[in-house]
Amino acid sequence: MAAAILTGMALEARLARRSGMPVACATGDAAAAAAHRLLEDGACGIVSFGIAGGLAPDLRPGSLVLASAVVDEGGAVFEAWQPWRDRLHNTLPQAHSALIAGARMPVVTVGDKARLRALTGAAAVDLESLAVARACQAWGRPFAVLRAVADPAWRALPTAALAGLNGEGRITPGAVLARLTANPSQLVALGRLAWDLGRALAALRRAAGAFPADLLGSGPLGLDPAQRVRDVA
Repeated sequence: MAAAILTGMALEARLARRSGMPVACATGDAAAAAAHRLLEDGACGIVSFGIAGGLAPDLRPGSLVLASAVVDEGGAVFEAWQPWRDRLHNTLPQAHSALIAGARMPVVTVGDKARLRALTGAAAVDLESLAVARACQAWGRPFAVLRAVADPAWRALPTAALAGLNGEGRITPGAVLARLTANPSQLVALGRLAWDLGRALAALRRAAGAFPADLLGSGPLGLDPAQRVRDVA
């Protein structure tokens, strides 16, 4: 049985397919259902793949983060499967090994990023990895997380960018333009985000093309979920 990949955006999914692995794309509440479907369909485990918001101030746009674990805001920590982490790190030695926080909504302001960093100790945050971790824990299957920082810790997300992302992970230019028309001052911030996003997507493109071949084959089943989830407190 092969591992599968879950992304939150259509752009990410297109890059993930370079790995040769099955790919699903879903975000928000739909990410959990998509993760369970992948496992029901026979995936031996899931890799959460895509962009992330930076929380650690030393992570620049385009930095790769390989999760040691995923942490939620309540303090639960879901540990990524060590053999997959080791294989990915051997292939991508430039990736930072760190905690990744799972969030239900984008973390927009610099202050909110700093608070989440202080609360969880995470280096980055995304919207799909927690759903992947919980689904894999429920099924007793392994997971890994590989993310590239798009918006760094010291930069807020412009609201125009958030308005342009629909529930299917696709960017709708009309919504972005409408928000810019209402608030043209966001143009500079949006241009900066586009540049940073380009660096993150380039890093993901290279990473997907270098995925270790042994993630494509059979993987372990029947892992004890209790061995892979703990409480940070």
